Amino acid sequence: MEKSPKKVWSRREFVSSSALTAASFHIVPARVFGPDAPSNKLNLAGIGIGGMGAGNLKACESENIVALCDVDSEYSAKTIRTYPKAKIYKDYRVMLEKEKGIDGVIVATPDHTHAVITMAAMQAGKHVYCQKPLTHTVFEARAITEAARRYKVQTQMGNQGHSSEHIRLLKEWLADGVIGNVTEVHAWTDRPVGGDPWSNFAVQAKPKGTPPVPGTLDWDLWLGPVTYRPYHPDYHPMKWRAWLDFGTGALGDMGCHIIDPAFWALDLEAPEVIEATSTHWEPDVASQTFPRASIVRFKFPARGNRPPVALTWYDGRLMPPIPEELEPGRALPSSGALIVGDKGKIGHDSAGAGGMRLIPESRMQEYKRPPKTLPRVEGGNHEGDWLRACKEGPNGVPASSHFDYGGPLTETALLGMIAIRLKDQRLEWDAANLRFKNSEKANEMLHIPYRQGWKL
Repeated sequence: MEKSPKKVWSRREFVSSSALTAASFHIVPARVFGPDAPSNKLNLAGIGIGGMGAGNLKACESENIVALCDVDSEYSAKTIRTYPKAKIYKDYRVMLEKEKGIDGVIVATPDHTHAVITMAAMQAGKHVYCQKPLTHTVFEARAITEAARRYKVQTQMGNQGHSSEHIRLLKEWLADGVIGNVTEVHAWTDRPVGGDPWSNFAVQAKPKGTPPVPGTLDWDLWLGPVTYRPYHPDYHPMKWRAWLDFGTGALGDMGCHIIDPAFWALDLEAPEVIEATSTHWEPDVASQTFPRASIVRFKFPARGNRPPVALTWYDGRLMPPIPEELEPGRALPSSGALIVGDKGKIGHDSAGAGGMRLIPESRMQEYKRPPKTLPRVEGGNHEGDWLRACKEGPNGVPASSHFDYGGPLTETALLGMIAIRLKDQRLEWDAANLRFKNSEKANEMLHIPYRQGWKL
């Protein structure tokens, strides 16, 4: 007799967790409905438009898309055709110099160029939407966060789930005490083994051969501030995520999504201790790429009357222990999180509906949901929330994942990235002074030397 396949938390179940309350509940700043409603269209530019940038632009089509910038004219060709009235550039610096009428910029380039582009846009007085992780290094994350305050622009990091319903439900449920005092969080992703095109390159050092640079690609601009290396298709497009010089691994890629709900709901700040282990064992490979799988342990201090929190990250299909409360025949999702309290557990499925659910299911059915008290983002539209903030201006309500929030979340993920590189070491972090207390080698990894001609 065949066994029935294991069942993961389903989309229907997650949606039902909020079905008993009004799905359209929103709190919008009163000024939106007044005589000075921000109805004028913004002039927007996209930088890095072949991948995620194309989707971000589509979500902003209600505005004027006036300029597009990408170093690869072939990879970005479809997006360029979509906006025939937009002016086209290869160098974002030229675009910012010539297009003085731009109000906001969407940055969706590879991780290693996020910071320099975002900083230049803010210095030019532009609002910025930047894809996650906000930066490539911890130093950059701190610098960008502080600069956003200084230049008084509206910002948003592209971790779309932060504008969702489920993240607000989690915070309200925890405030309601449904699982008591939270002391543990487990978060995991099946990446990079889970089908990503770059996963095969996490087992080799630098690629062999030096094929010619395609005529459609400005390789020097693609490299930006990082040390020069010859072009290879193992880097671009998409495959850059595996390489230390360009990406931030599975933790940088997905941590700003999967860790986000617990980080926000528990009011976590900087971790005090980080340590990691991984599948990397060959030094030449480890000096170039991220591992196929890793486990990272963060220890966060107490906050007021809240106890310390131990957060454990797993990637490459490594998983946390199966909760005893999980019913027979059910399984954890391929990517998600468990929030563990002294009175119960909440599960988060980030691979499916992205919802929250008490386990076991009997607790979910019995739970009387508290009133919705937190402001909602209309339709969960992350880009739309940024557009609203831009139109309200520097004195308006910030977007949900503005850099004052996205920056510290990015710092946490990137600290984990350093721990992965220095695996099997206990790293003690001094957030106030932006340094590790016990490792100069780790301090050297907080930033990289930029190539001549590049600066933050």
